[in-house]
This record gives sequence, C-alpha cells and structure tokens, in this order.
Amino acid sequence: MNKLRILLAVMLFLPVTLFAENESNDRKVVYKLNMKDDITRATWRQTQQAFEAADSLGADIFLIHMNTYGGTVLDADSIRTKILQSRIPVHVFIDNNAASAGALISIACDSIYMRSGGSIGAATVVNQTGQSMPDKYQSYMRSTMRATAEAKGKKTVIVGNDTIEQWRRDPKIAEAMVDPSFFIEGIIDTGKVLTFTPAEAIEYGFCEGVAENVPEVLQKLGISEYTLIEYQPSFIERIIGFLVSPVISGLLIMAIIGGIYFEMQTPGIGFPLGVAILAAVAYFAPLYLEGLAEHWEILLFLVGLVLIAIEIFVIPGFGVAGISGVLLVFVALVLSLIENVVFDFEPVDTQRLGVAIMTVVVGIFGGFILSLYLGNKLFSAHSGPFKNLALNTVQDVKDGYLNVDSSFIALKGKTGTAQTVLRPGGKVLINGEVYDAVTEGGFIDRGEEIVVVKVGTAQLYVDRPEE
Repeated sequence: MNKLRILLAVMLFLPVTLFAENESNDRKVVYKLNMKDDITRATWRQTQQAFEAADSLGADIFLIHMNTYGGTVLDADSIRTKILQSRIPVHVFIDNNAASAGALISIACDSIYMRSGGSIGAATVVNQTGQSMPDKYQSYMRSTMRATAEAKGKKTVIVGNDTIEQWRRDPKIAEAMVDPSFFIEGIIDTGKVLTFTPAEAIEYGFCEGVAENVPEVLQKLGISEYTLIEYQPSFIERIIGFLVSPVISGLLIMAIIGGIYFEMQTPGIGFPLGVAILAAVAYFAPLYLEGLAEHWEILLFLVGLVLIAIEIFVIPGFGVAGISGVLLVFVALVLSLIENVVFDFEPVDTQRLGVAIMTVVVGIFGGFILSLYLGNKLFSAHSGPFKNLALNTVQDVKDGYLNVDSSFIALKGKTGTAQTVLRPGGKVLINGEVYDAVTEGGFIDRGEEIVVVKVGTAQLYVDRPEE
C-alpha cells in the first residue's frame, strides 16, 4: 500500500517538476549596458567590464541601450570589434539617437531596434565644434563602417523568379553615412550625409523593427521570460569620473604645488612631499585611464620637476633650467587635460583648450597663494601648530653668535698684496695665504698693497692702505 502511494505521488508531481525545469530553462538572462553619453575611453572600459560580467553570468543576450550623438572614433572602433567577436548575441535598442560613433557600434550588433522618431547615421568625423576633420580621418571611418557592414554577411532573397544573395547591411550605405560625396540612387544624393529614420532603416536593412522600450525589444526578439541584469559602474569608475572634473583637477594641481612648496620650506619632513606625490598620481592616473594623459606628457611633467629641483638645489638662481622646468610642468598639465596626438590639436576645440589652460593657471596660482598663506599660519614661530618643524630661532651677533669663521675676524686690519686684479672681486695674499676679497673702493691692480677693512661671511673687504 505504501509503495502504491509513493508511485502515485511520483506520477502526480513528476510532470509539475518537469514543467518547472522547462520553465526555468526557458527563462533567459539578459545583460543590459547603457550607452547614453559620449563614447569615450570610459565607455570602452565599461564595455569590457560589462562583457566580462555577462560572460561570467552565462547571459543569453547582451543588450545595448543607446542614446548618443557620438564620441571618439578609436574607442568606438574598439567597442565594435568587441561586439563582432562576442560569443553572446548582441542587440541594440536605439532610444532616439545613434549618431557617428553610435552608428558604427549599432551596425556591429546582431540586430537593431529603434524608438519611433529616432535616427541612425551622420558618421562623418568632426571635431568638437562640429567641423569636418581632414580626409585621413574620414577615410579611416569609411573603411571601418564598410568592414562592419560586410561582417554581418549576406542573406538570400527572392527577386521575381530569381534567388539572389545580397548584403544584409549594404556596405555602400554604411559608407554614405560618412562621406557626403556618395550617391546611391533613391537613397542619398551627393553633398549630403546619410541619416536614416526608423522606417528608412528598416527598408534598407539597418533596423529590424520599431520598439518603444526594452521589454518591447525583448518581446520582438522572442523572449517572454527573462532576468534583466543591468551594468552598474564600479566604485573605481565613479572615482575616476569624479577626479577628471576640471574643479577637482584644479584642486589637485594646488595640492601638488603646495606640497612641493612646504617640502622646500621644511626639507626632510616628507609629509608635504608625500601629499604632492599622491596629488600627482590622483591627477594623472584617471586622465591616463581616460586616454587623455599620454606617457610622454607624464614624462614632460617629471622632467620639468627635475629641472626645477636642479635650479633650486644645484645652480641657485632663476636661469634656463628653472624657466624650462616651469614651462614643461605647465605644458604637461595642460596637454594631459585635452585629447591631442603629439601636439596635433585638430580634434581639440578652442573652448576645451581654454578650460584646460584656465584650470592649470588657477591651480598653480591658487597653490602658490594658498601655500604662502598656510605657510605663515602653520609654521608661525609663535602660534603655528607646526612651529617646531621649522627653524625660526635667530642667532644674533649681539648675543655672542658669530656669522663668520673666527680666523677671518683676526684678519681685520692685516695688510697684504693683490694676488689678482680686483675689479672689484679677486684674490689677495695675506701672511702667505690666499683669500677671496672684494674692494671697498675702485680698481686695484695685481701686486698692489691692500689692507683688510671689513670681514663678512667667507669674504674679505679690502682697500688700499692710507698714505
């Protein structure tokens, strides 16, 4: 009897278990990445992280939620290569705009869905003022767009009684999104850059359908049961975004200048220098990761600091080394804030350059002013919290302190001869010893008799003896 009950229970619950397993197996994992800002080095870095996360989760679908007016060509190219090589199917939902770099990324995806009223195209390479870049940039973008369209392969279509193969996404149409000289009958005339509406994109194979939101996109992909996981920038990504802002960059420059100043005021402490080094790392590291600061720009900064140190500690004064060091530091800080290719400023607009220069100027001068103010407050001989770290004691002569060697004092009033011509400085011979000396009067020729009239710090002051 017990065996019969167990058998009946198994027969009743087995279909339910199998159904639950099938339902679980039919549930897809969808990983979504938002691209709703300019395409930059940060976008490429986050794309890599998103693909790694999707792969580790065993995602069935990778969905890009896009709304961008473009960005840097090199980063867009890296993203489209990642998409083309992905083992996970990649789809894109164009939520209004996929211009320029956004169009290139979209064409690389397995399917494209657009919101009604959206657009895709206008992939001409421009600078940040909207002016077209020289043809070397356009040529690279044309070939990249063509190759991306070709990578999606061909499809078989029936035309009349014939079965023919044609490009799934026509490479010529992709090129026409870049080059206004292209003419494609019925699609685009010369002198215009191609941009598609959703209806036009669907007609010419650059869009699979219209959708108003992500659930609708997934429904059109045949996915009804799914778990949606969205990429969230890591703590490090948010820190990088915070540090690259102009205000924070200016504050970090102030910390660099201030740390160096305080270390010079109180050499050997190490804490101010440590602050300056940390500030320099915090300044350059995120800019390097963002693709703005290059190796050679960081090297310029370091060389500038070395030249300034040589000017201060080796050849005191303010000559070629010091001026060169200051210029190198200034240039390195400015160039690290803008996207240039070894002094090629074509991709850089005037406003961006102006913001970079102002950020550095305000940071440097603010650092100097703040250093002078805090130096007086922190190292004050009477009330400063760090007064014991700085040497403030004065050794006054009236208290018995001597500012010269005692043997020099004994030379006052002694006579000798000029070893060299004194005009006014030179060498004198006194009691068989040679000393540096400066005349109190005018020119004294070699061999003339002299008398020591005053003694200074390692220096004798001489004159002709009175007649």
